[in-house]
Amino acid sequence: MSNSPRTLFDKVWDSHVVRHIKNGPDVLFIDRHFIHEVTSPVAFLGLKTRGLSVLYPERTFATADHNTPTINQHLPVKDPLSAAQLDALKNNSAKYGISHWGLGNPKNGIVHVIGPENGITLPGMTIVCGDSHTSTHGAFGAIAFGIGTSEVEMALSSQCIMQPKAKKMRINVNGQLQKGVLPKDVILYIISQLTAAGATGYFVEYAGTVFEQMSMEGRMTVCNMSIEMGARGGMIAPDDITFSYIKGKEKAPKGEAWDEAMAYWKTLKTDPGAQFDKEYHFDAADIEPMITFGTNPGMGIGISNSIPVSHETGSAKSSYEKSLNYMGFHESEPMLGKKVDYVFIGSCTNGRIEDFRAFASIVKGRKKADHVTAWIVPGSHTVEQQIREEGILDILTEAGFQLRQPGCSACLAMNDDKIPAGKYAVSTSNRNFEGRQGPGARTMLASPLVAAAAAVTGVVTDPRNLL
Repeated sequence: MSNSPRTLFDKVWDSHVVRHIKNGPDVLFIDRHFIHEVTSPVAFLGLKTRGLSVLYPERTFATADHNTPTINQHLPVKDPLSAAQLDALKNNSAKYGISHWGLGNPKNGIVHVIGPENGITLPGMTIVCGDSHTSTHGAFGAIAFGIGTSEVEMALSSQCIMQPKAKKMRINVNGQLQKGVLPKDVILYIISQLTAAGATGYFVEYAGTVFEQMSMEGRMTVCNMSIEMGARGGMIAPDDITFSYIKGKEKAPKGEAWDEAMAYWKTLKTDPGAQFDKEYHFDAADIEPMITFGTNPGMGIGISNSIPVSHETGSAKSSYEKSLNYMGFHESEPMLGKKVDYVFIGSCTNGRIEDFRAFASIVKGRKKADHVTAWIVPGSHTVEQQIREEGILDILTEAGFQLRQPGCSACLAMNDDKIPAGKYAVSTSNRNFEGRQGPGARTMLASPLVAAAAAVTGVVTDPRNLL
């Protein structure tokens, strides 16, 4: 190993390479493999067909989240496909000795919420899951990314996958964030500047004072949406904020093992002078509460701005027009004042306790707009418990909101929580593609503060006016 300066990404990646394939991918050892009910059944079928077992069941963790209902979870799941997938996860986990947190388990929740909150996610690890938003775990200084079904089978049987090493990008945000600007706004701003394909082929490291001062929950939100600008994943160097978050968690190292881990974790930062293939710098003062107006997460603007006029030509211009047509919006229109039918707070992007604290800070002492349907969905039973213990449930109930049970919910149209065709949803989730929240649904991505402001006013509203 050369003594030249290395990036955080290089340090973690290189320490997990089992074999370099000449002119090909690396064989990468995987520390943690999360599985859920949607992408694992076919992989388990592959194991059965080939007579293979799960090599390290203790490194594999199963939870039910995508297909789960968010009301009456004690009742049988109505949708036959969802029920079959949930049963398959339960049965396969039992067969291969994998810990399984299914419906009704107090540890159940969204895969990218329960990993960190139980200390399964740790700095310097490689983490995979058959889910693109696995990049969430990069907030801990881990290399975490989504994989396909064939790779899920590979990881189960060999604890390795074959993967080409990505290029490296660093995104620096320095300065002081304005009042009412949350981590979700920071990442939506970055994606709006780089476009939904601007980081394709790269692994991103987020650096600068804004991320250094950010909570772990905020960092998870940022890393979660790295994938939405085409990146393979995103990561943030672990520090004292990371270590204090992990300490005492059930699966975190204890005693001497903790001291050993800390000695290693403190080396996980980019060396001065290390080279990146691409680097960007942004000023925190330029970021205001954000909202999307189109059908990819890069189509976002500051909430006080108007929808941009496209100066593109040809297919890019027609794609832009198609997107606005789908949304029922026009160039140069303001976003403020647009009617909102649904509000969703939850998902692996914004389903943690800090998100509900932010939401409650706006709705406290106010009432939900009569015509708005609001789905308030914690990311796990642990978060649900915190909402109750902190008195947030009382604030929500008094304002006319109802708390649902944990699950992916309205992030994606894979369960009962679908936005009806033509309706507008302000959503704290991560994707606003056509039909993502239901066939014909129109999604505006935003922070929990913007979602709360919409929920009480019934229109797109600048949360800074309500804080």
